[in-house]
Amino acid sequence: MPHRTRPMTALLVFTGLNAVLVSTITPVYDFVCFLPYWERRREHRRQEREGASN
Repeated sequence: MPHRTRPMTALLVFTGLNAVLVSTITPVYDFVCFLPYWERRREHRRQEREGASN
């Protein structure tokens, strides 16, 4: 390699970056998963299925 590598620094940067990404994705994931849109869509599809079976 033409330049000297620093594996410990790279490991710390990589771990720190992953920690930041995980801490920012959790509220986004919760927001998307518990959005009322999904509940309405599921209810609408259930009503369509019940209407088709009757």
